[in-house]
Amino acid sequence: MTIAQDGTHLDGIRSGADADGRAPVTLTMAAALNLALADALTDDPEVVVFGEDVGALGGVFRVTDGLTARFGEDRCFDTPLAESGIVGTAVGMAMNGMRPVVEMQFDAFALPAFEQVVSHVAKYGNRTRGGVRMPLVIRIPFGGGIGGVEHHCDSSEAYYAHTPGLTVVCPSTPQDAYSLLRAAIESPDPVVFLEPKKLYWTRGEVDTALRVDLGSARVARTGTDVTLLAYGAAVPLALEAAEAAAAEGRSVEVVDVRSLSPFDDATVTAAVRATGRAVVIAEAPGYASVASEIQSRVFERCFEHLEAPVRKVTGFDIPYAPPKLEHWYLPDVDRVLDAIDTLHWEDES
Repeated sequence: MTIAQDGTHLDGIRSGADADGRAPVTLTMAAALNLALADALTDDPEVVVFGEDVGALGGVFRVTDGLTARFGEDRCFDTPLAESGIVGTAVGMAMNGMRPVVEMQFDAFALPAFEQVVSHVAKYGNRTRGGVRMPLVIRIPFGGGIGGVEHHCDSSEAYYAHTPGLTVVCPSTPQDAYSLLRAAIESPDPVVFLEPKKLYWTRGEVDTALRVDLGSARVARTGTDVTLLAYGAAVPLALEAAEAAAAEGRSVEVVDVRSLSPFDDATVTAAVRATGRAVVIAEAPGYASVASEIQSRVFERCFEHLEAPVRKVTGFDIPYAPPKLEHWYLPDVDRVLDAIDTLHWEDES
């Protein structure tokens, strides 16, 4: 029997057409990811899961808990501590028709594999003019909020989003964790799947029949005065800031970007044009960042609709802060509210 971290029995839960009308279940994000992996392993014999400590231990964050016991060591197995070798092996598997899902354990641990990702994972489809596809998923726990030491908390999403040939997605809810991971595994092309470590233990309803298209954003909260654009762990922050702003008389919309590449210009543009004001929120340093790209795209596409400059609230342009200083580094509600206050409100002097 497979049991999620929150005590939910996962055996027998299936997705899509096999859901048999089962009611949605409440899961942590980690359990939702576990369920997505289990369903993918069940549905497709070509799916394999591997990485450091993902087998008997079930992963550092227990996302792969119980998968080896349920599916065997041929389908979910441990690897040596060699990230470049992990991704290189996945490339060979994908070239030969398998669908590998690899875990990098921590964000900065993935950097030794970066050459494999950029030179081979991202380029192989183009190099072969589509003759060889690369259906693999690279799962990367990323971001802060857990008090991790050096190399254990980082925000490296810009490296991947900057690389043509990669799809880069980041869930902020258990539902999106399940639906986006299922879509990523089914994709014929490589996906970098960023999992916000801070949100692993958040809980939410998961409907296994609900699917999400890669490359789509979602409106997490509607509003009329200002649009907050965020992804990953910044989405709950944006929602908290929206509640605080509402108490001050501001109607705040929140858009969960969730797909960093490809980017859903249509949803974001429509939201910002409707409110005329926007703030981009992200944990990563602001310079040459995903937040900078979002800011630029909004300026280009919404300039005639804007009532004020598009603001950014990000991490600072310094190496990621150590645990005791992390709360000074990460964006917070006060910084978001301060940014909103600068957006040229006509009713204020």
